[in-house]
Amino acid sequence: MKNVQIMGILNVTPDSFSDGGEFEGVERAVARAREMVEEGATIIDIGGESTGPGSLDVKLEEELERVIPVVRAVSEALPEVLISVDTWKAEVARQAIEAGAGMVNDVTALRGDSGMARVVAEARVPVILMYSKDATARTSKKAVEYEDVMATVIEFLKERVAAAEAGGVTRAQIILDPGMGAFVSTFPKYSLEILERLNELVSLDYPVLVGASRKSFIREIWGGEKPEDRLEGSLEAAKMAAQNGASILRVHDVKETVAAMN
Repeated sequence: MKNVQIMGILNVTPDSFSDGGEFEGVERAVARAREMVEEGATIIDIGGESTGPGSLDVKLEEELERVIPVVRAVSEALPEVLISVDTWKAEVARQAIEAGAGMVNDVTALRGDSGMARVVAEARVPVILMYSKDATARTSKKAVEYEDVMATVIEFLKERVAAAEAGGVTRAQIILDPGMGAFVSTFPKYSLEILERLNELVSLDYPVLVGASRKSFIREIWGGEKPEDRLEGSLEAAKMAAQNGASILRVHDVKETVAAMN
């Protein structure tokens, strides 16, 4: 598990479900990025739009104002770290890459913006394709039921890989994310089953990212009413993901996750 990369979450948005508003402002964001790198993160995922249930649409101009100065400042302060931009908008991705980002994390798996595949293909940066039950970036609280959740996730991601490659993205650029929590269903059992069966997705021979940190399903299985109280469950989920083949863990609590992996 020591080979698992830790991606630290840096939300620069006021309505993130877990740490909304905490790291707004360039100086505070850079300080948090530096702290996470010191704790063991090798990737910093910077996002300017919350996509959780109840979140609001963010206009392109506003997202650019939130994200680009932070990407540029983190890139200058920490040139050794890989910066991921968490966005589904092609123009945000394009400008973030120009500012120093080297990875794109698209929760719509290239469905949200028809120009995203071209941006990723031309920049030749890695792209994360995530499973979501919803067609838009705004996930819902639908209690979706599955006959076979992992088969559904795999079929979806195979389709998105094909779409990415048709848009010029190479196989070597692609990272798969099975989704977690409300992106899958409000029934927590499905997220747990994905963690237990993650090796089935890993067998497709793409790097797999898992982002279970502090999500609502953690509360139902391991406890923790508030997101910040779900450390124990988040670490259990991280360990399950790593044991079953995850290459990257997207987390809020970097120091504790690194310690758990070691």
